[in-house]
Amino acid sequence: MDTLPAGTTAFPSFAQALRVWFRVGCLSFGGPAGQIALLHREVVDERNWVSDARFLHALNFCMLLPGPEATQLATYLGWLLHGVKGGLAAGLLFVLPGAAFMLALSLVYATLGEVPLVAALFFGLKCAVLVLVIEALLRVAKRALKGAVPWILAVAAFAALFLLKLPFPLVVLGAAAIGFCLPAAFASDGHGKAGDERPALLDALLAREPDRIARLTGAARRAGLLTLVFWVWPTALLMAEGGLFGDIAWFFSKMAVVTVGGAYAVLTYVAQEAVGHYHWLSAGQMLAGLGLAETTPGPLILVLEFVGTMGGYAWGGVVGGVLGALLTLWVTFAPCFAWIFLGAPYVERLHDQARLKGALAGVTAAVVGVIANLALWFGLRVLFGEVREIPLGPLLLDLPVPASLDPAAAGLAMLATLCLFGLRLGLVRTLGVTALAGLAVRLALG
Repeated sequence: MDTLPAGTTAFPSFAQALRVWFRVGCLSFGGPAGQIALLHREVVDERNWVSDARFLHALNFCMLLPGPEATQLATYLGWLLHGVKGGLAAGLLFVLPGAAFMLALSLVYATLGEVPLVAALFFGLKCAVLVLVIEALLRVAKRALKGAVPWILAVAAFAALFLLKLPFPLVVLGAAAIGFCLPAAFASDGHGKAGDERPALLDALLAREPDRIARLTGAARRAGLLTLVFWVWPTALLMAEGGLFGDIAWFFSKMAVVTVGGAYAVLTYVAQEAVGHYHWLSAGQMLAGLGLAETTPGPLILVLEFVGTMGGYAWGGVVGGVLGALLTLWVTFAPCFAWIFLGAPYVERLHDQARLKGALAGVTAAVVGVIANLALWFGLRVLFGEVREIPLGPLLLDLPVPASLDPAAAGLAMLATLCLFGLRLGLVRTLGVTALAGLAVRLALG
């Protein structure tokens, strides 16, 4: 069994970690909010591998990077546990199950059109993930927000994103600046506890081996530089050749370095360019791809794989679609590993520098507001068929149309709440019950 008994001091083996990373990759529904919640549940709450404080420290850094933050967080945690091989395993297994789903569904869509049976199956999963996200949000807020200033910053971050629609990077950098200037206001109780009980296993190991991070740094630096070479070199060659694959390599490489704030921040731009400029797919097909990405495991940015598949399919059928998908995946996700392997060792050394530690603690507080914003964004669109942006003075509110409430979605969310909190069925059983219930509801309603 992967779950460690209470009081154990056994550090997880690489084989144990592989099983957990694969499990996370297969269950990572619900976009970044759901994925961060799942990672926290698996490595902090259920297995006590990493403490709350160290988990949030890693998440803070990933929030500042371009690219999908949940993928990078998994890579960071894998590296902390087992070095470069652990980071590669965690990152790849976080992406590959969803990428395989997306490729298969994209090819089915390209050849057959809509897939209602798949949509019905994943409908219930979305409703269950909503409950999981809310549970994680409350748990993280309780543990991360200590004192008045962190609470104020979390609320301010939520308001800035949800009400004012301020750019994500501006909100996070502002929080980091406040933490840098007021480090004493973000007092932390350290990395030693995962809640109020046992010391986290990684922190116990680091206490016994204080030079562990230094020993992992050299290999991480080499892996990061090699990843950059193998990302930039083929991209440059394809761009020199021109044509469809040169365009795919350039466009999605560009997306990989400007997507600060996650997939939501750039999806509009991607849709405009892919549909209007490159003509790889139609607007309706782009919406279908986003729907697939939101209802399959893995990062939401996997919608880019759908775009690459459709562009390649139009060029060369199924073979072209597969090549387009693989190229898109490579140029989109390779930089994620580079940023982590090059940056994480140095971020880990910031724990003892008061102002830099304060800056990341400020981001921790803001991240609670960020997750709340993502949870609300996701929840509104799961429970309501229509959500409108309503201007109210300087504010821009996302308000649901009450008549568009989906009773089936609300009922499934209540079922998931009962399974998770009342019956305590656990994550996998809750997802399974809700997915099957969603399939039954959709088939019954036609």
